[in-house]
Amino acid sequence: MSRFREPTEKESLIESSDKKTMAIIPARGGSKRVPRKNVALLAGRPLIAWTIEKSLQCQCIDRVIVSTEDVEIADISRECGADVPFMRPTELSRDNTPDLPVCRHALEWMAEHENYHPDIVAWLRPTCPLRRVEDIQSAVEKLIETKADCVRSVSRVKHHPYWMKRLQED
Repeated sequence: MSRFREPTEKESLIESSDKKTMAIIPARGGSKRVPRKNVALLAGRPLIAWTIEKSLQCQCIDRVIVSTEDVEIADISRECGADVPFMRPTELSRDNTPDLPVCRHALEWMAEHENYHPDIVAWLRPTCPLRRVEDIQSAVEKLIETKADCVRSVSRVKHHPYWMKRLQED
């Protein structure tokens, strides 16, 4: 923020907040549909690099960590500026592992090993490389402003939900 202008209402909201915000980027190495997608190059950079870059640019995020079981993803994440303070257990890195246990593991590890207790967690999947800094900022602002438990981004669809699914033969 420039010292030559007054902060906007939203800038004031984030700056006046004493909440610690940690971004968690969950990135497994074992994707079946698109093998090695998190390290696959997109416009010359690993897919995960785009999410790390945007999260590091957010003024509201204090800490950016990557939760992974994959050494290559961990190395690339560190090169891009994210923290990889732990390696995720393989039992939390399966195709059918839900988000909650992965998030809980990260938060418990950070509390136990670093005494770090964020007030807000931004769950940023690396499979959304076109996410803008403003999108992350707006979500955190909305969370603080409304005192909601969570905020989730959505987008309009062009088709009725009935037409977005199809039955397979089996």
